[in-house]
Amino acid sequence: MVAARTVTSTVRVLEVLPGLLRDDPRVSVVFAHDPTSAFADGVRELLRDSGCRVMPWDQLAHISPDLILTASENVDIPEGDCPVLVLPHGVGFQKRVPDARGAHDRLSGLVPDALLESGRAWLAVSHPDQERQLLAAHPKTAGRTLLLGDPCYDELLAARARRDAYRQALGVDEGRRLVVISSTWGPTSLLGRHPDLPVRLLGALPYDAYRVAAVVHPNVWSAHGTWQIRALQASALDAGLLLMPPVHAWRAALVAADVVIGDHGSVTLYGAALGHPLLLAAFGADAVPETAAHDLAAAAPRLDPGGDLAARIEDVVRDHTSVRYASVTRRAFAGSGRAAARLRAAVYELLDLPEPTSAPPPDLLLPVPERAAEPVTSWLVVTEVGEEPAGPVVSVRRYPAEARAYAHGGPEAEEDGPGAAAYRCAHLACSDTERDRRLLESASVIERADRAGSVAEALRWIRDTLARLPGSLLAACAVRGGGHLVGLRDGRVVEAAVTGPTAAPGLVAAIVYSQLRQGLPPGEALLTLRIAGVRDEDVVLRPRPASARLS
Repeated sequence: MVAARTVTSTVRVLEVLPGLLRDDPRVSVVFAHDPTSAFADGVRELLRDSGCRVMPWDQLAHISPDLILTASENVDIPEGDCPVLVLPHGVGFQKRVPDARGAHDRLSGLVPDALLESGRAWLAVSHPDQERQLLAAHPKTAGRTLLLGDPCYDELLAARARRDAYRQALGVDEGRRLVVISSTWGPTSLLGRHPDLPVRLLGALPYDAYRVAAVVHPNVWSAHGTWQIRALQASALDAGLLLMPPVHAWRAALVAADVVIGDHGSVTLYGAALGHPLLLAAFGADAVPETAAHDLAAAAPRLDPGGDLAARIEDVVRDHTSVRYASVTRRAFAGSGRAAARLRAAVYELLDLPEPTSAPPPDLLLPVPERAAEPVTSWLVVTEVGEEPAGPVVSVRRYPAEARAYAHGGPEAEEDGPGAAAYRCAHLACSDTERDRRLLESASVIERADRAGSVAEALRWIRDTLARLPGSLLAACAVRGGGHLVGLRDGRVVEAAVTGPTAAPGLVAAIVYSQLRQGLPPGEALLTLRIAGVRDEDVVLRPRPASARLS
């Protein structure tokens, strides 16, 4: 029998149990939902979607299971004599949390004394240090621990072989970096202290160079609900935030990460163990001293949410080494790669059944996640024009307009600001799918979200768009088969050919816009388009003849 109390603990069991019991007709599994937790919302739906057989909690006292398995230490286990195996739902016993049974806090992961005294409880640990920690803090745990390792950590290590597939699924193109924000739950968590950090990051990082994902603890989803979380992060979501679903998908995002920004939660420690560059944006006093998570606070650099976020991320990536946190994470995980086999042996021993003679539990790679972000439809575009020995260079950086406005007070904040380039300007650009009427009507450049099927179709779209939006100066469109058309309000049309991967029409339009702002007539030109410092592309501009102007 599996006791399911919270989404976090239920997910942990669902992730490990199928591989342990596969093909064995001797074992029947029943789930019982304990509805008493403040974070119980979503458990029933999770069990139903997983196809689990669920019994009412009040029937638990009337059955005689051979083993109770749970990843929640706070379940009210009924009287009986069957063993109870308690799996951790994070990394070890590293946090103090409010005790639902009283006014004080307690060590997360530790079962009540009564269950320890009964001799029925077995606590799974991932490192011998955790056994010593429990023994020192709670002598009644003596002889009640099983050193099994961490199945989740093993999955993360194995999944590195599919890192490129995860990055592709999350829209992290070559040259882009993925920043993963990890927040545990409670007032001392990252989002508890800095709920605006996701939108600040999105406003500070060039859109074509970075993607930002958020991994939020399932307790936050359960306590507040999906609607509330999306409402609180509405501007960040409009700016392209990848809000990872609270079940399963966070693991693939963590493997795909280039940088982790976290707190004292387990996901942050997993990220450090994977060798990722790390910044701590929060770290609560509820972290338990002399644990690996607590040691991480001394080893990892901090992030000032009010500082220069882009520069800080660049610095931590440049200065990082893959073994920086090795000494810390060695204290959290032991016997890597063998957790599933050890857990299966423990389960069958507690069931008093011979372990199957079949192959060991399969070592399955994590599935590819579904893309979890809406397309960005408005940008503040900053363009710099300079000369290099090979010729003129136009550097274009795009920032999601909603996020840039949130972080810096409005798109006009960068208009014609100082810079080292020969010329610098900024403008607002929108996709024709932008739903915010004020942004759409204020944009200097409108770009078509999809490609036109022909040049004639593109010209019609440009003409109609400029007529419909009289505040816009340019309209840009990619054409199926290659090339772009940029139409000006005075009827002139510029053709553009770009090498390399297909460039967004707004990037090409930024070149023409900078020429207009310099007072230069768009003419034939061969130049380099530098996209957010990530990649260079050659661009050929050619005005269409006067006879081919917009009518």
